[in-house]
Formats: sequence, C-alpha cells, structure tokens
Amino acid sequence: MPTPVATIDGPSGSGKGTVSRMIARLTGWHLLDSGALYRLVGLAGAQAGLQPDDVQGHASLARAMDVRFSADSLDRERIELDATEVTAQVRSEAAGAGASRVAAWPAVRAALLDRQRAFARPPGLVADGRDMGTIVFTAAALKIFLTASPEERARRRYNQLKEKDSGVSLAALSLEIAERDRRDSTRSVAPLIPAADAIVLDSTAMTALEVVDEIMAVGRTRSLWP
Repeated sequence: MPTPVATIDGPSGSGKGTVSRMIARLTGWHLLDSGALYRLVGLAGAQAGLQPDDVQGHASLARAMDVRFSADSLDRERIELDATEVTAQVRSEAAGAGASRVAAWPAVRAALLDRQRAFARPPGLVADGRDMGTIVFTAAALKIFLTASPEERARRRYNQLKEKDSGVSLAALSLEIAERDRRDSTRSVAPLIPAADAIVLDSTAMTALEVVDEIMAVGRTRSLWP
C-alpha cells in the first residue's frame, strides 16, 4: 500500500507550518516543509555567490544541497544546510522573497520534485507547502487549503518577527504579503490555488489548535489515524 499523505497548502501567514508540525507530532507522521526547501535554494544560492537570475545554478544547488529538518529539546524547528544550522536565516523575510522568486522557475521545481516525494515514508507524511496537493502529491488521502485574510496573515507574521526583535513594520509586511500573493497566484508554473478536491479552511478567526482539531477530525473519518 502507498504511504498515506496529508497535504496542507496555503499562502504565507495562513498558519500551515504551525498546524502541519502539530499534526505530524500528534500522528507520529513524517513532516515535509516544502517552503523551507525553496527558501534554502535561495539561501544556498546567495551563499554560493550566484546571480539572482541564475536559474541553472540554483537548480544544481537544489539537487545537491544537504538538508536536514529536526527539532531541538524544546520541540522548536531546526533546519540545517550542509551541516550548518540556518533556521533563523531560512525564516527571514528576505529568504521568503527569494523562495517566491526561485519557486517560479521550472528547472528548480523539477530538481526538487523527486526530493519532496521521497519524504513520503511509513507511517505517513504531512506535507506543508503551496503545491503539495496540486502538483507533488496529487493522490494524497487528505488535502487541506488553509487561508486567512491578508490583514490577519500580516499581523501573524509581524508578531512572529517582533518576537525575534526584528525591525520590520506591519505596513511593510502587508505590502510584502500582498505582492507575494500576487506573484504566487499568477505564476505560470504551479500557481497557488486549492486542489479541486481540497478542503478549504479559513483560519482568520481560528486558533491553531482549533484548526488542528478540525483537520484531525476529518482524518479520522478517512481512517488516516485513530
């Protein structure tokens, strides 16, 4: 039997990363943070001195970079690139903008496709991203498209970055999210849209726990977990 997969797609600030980590922990399933992979490609390109428009150079890095996802003793995410922890750099707004850019390149997406699918191992996989249900795991047993209002998503990102003593402003974040939404939803390759068979959840007025409870309930009806 194929490994069961639950995909959670959505725009920046929708809460899909937090929700995906919580569901993976509750179910004991593996976790794929596909957005981090694209952020890592942009980060690795900058570290290697590649020009921002060097498509083939970034595609080569996507195939070769050594990436590890794990958690520290407090269950906080830990991301390593070539044995060096880069969690903070990966979660920066600059890395997010770079990810949106390189994710529009077919050569980079092709280079990462097999790598992403290889994350599907027993007992199951929670795949977090923007095209998990539409491109990478089209036969997933459960597909969720998580969204929220642009204002709420900007507020969430602001609160996250403020906790890290970032000097970013809410107004600047709102503009960045609006531009990223436009770029991601209108690109010709794997645009950010719900899969035809996805369940769309608006998390604007929901806590992460409420979203997780709803997704877990749906998964139980499909016998994905107890």
